[in-house]
Amino acid sequence: MPAIGARPKKGAGRTVLTGLLSIFAIIYMIPLAFILINSFKGKFFISDSPFSIPTGETFVGLENFETGLALSGFARAIGWSLFITVFSVIVIVFFCAMTAYYITRVKTWWTSALYYLFAFSMVAPFQMVMFPTVGIADALHLASPWGMIVLYLGFGSGLSVFLYSGFVKSIPLEIEEAALIDGCSPIQNYFRVVLPLLKPIAVTVAILNAMWVWNDYLLPNLVIGQDERYKTIPIVIQMLVGSNGNRDMGAQMAMLVLAIVPIVVFYLFCQKYIIEGVAAGAVKG
Repeated sequence: MPAIGARPKKGAGRTVLTGLLSIFAIIYMIPLAFILINSFKGKFFISDSPFSIPTGETFVGLENFETGLALSGFARAIGWSLFITVFSVIVIVFFCAMTAYYITRVKTWWTSALYYLFAFSMVAPFQMVMFPTVGIADALHLASPWGMIVLYLGFGSGLSVFLYSGFVKSIPLEIEEAALIDGCSPIQNYFRVVLPLLKPIAVTVAILNAMWVWNDYLLPNLVIGQDERYKTIPIVIQMLVGSNGNRDMGAQMAMLVLAIVPIVVFYLFCQKYIIEGVAAGAVKG
């Protein structure tokens, strides 16, 4: 019998924590399981028994996938989503890294003001700038996949610069000073010394922005949603809803599975970098 006032064993605390985290994991997995089981179920049975396992007459195999691919133009949407996501992430990773490095190392009042503006952009809701953004995009002829890359750079810069800045503060100045003494120019110093050291946080920024851009519906719908040539995956899935409100739930679930699988696999493959990068940027900064 433990003495009065004795601390609980660490093993018990870990068991409770593991149990709680497992419960949260199951809760978060329920929507994914719901989408997966209903993607193989007939559309007339989804509303009647949404959580039942598809068997017998409710099981339609790959019919929903075939219907969704035939009606939605999903193959083209995958191409444009991949194009926009890959190049948006590349632009965000490199430009935000340079910006964060400059405003962190150059100590002036306006670089400090610039840093706080980037931080403030994370707080400002998208709905506040939604309509001005659409107007500016039309005026600058950004209603295209190439224009979307520019817009995503703008909206993704706040969080990215914030994470980069915290990590740059953890890099000792002595490393850069030694490189300058050895003959590196400031540009060489950045690309040969600083940029390789930013790899952990760069991977984190890339993963977070890739998941955001890939799954984003509102911004592409506002900017290029009316152009049939450039529709992305979320827009195409929404198009399965008919003009009178009728929807093929089976085909929608199947297309959602195809949209979710790539980004889930990407996340599972790179999740350790997210934890390492965010922890490094937050704690060291």
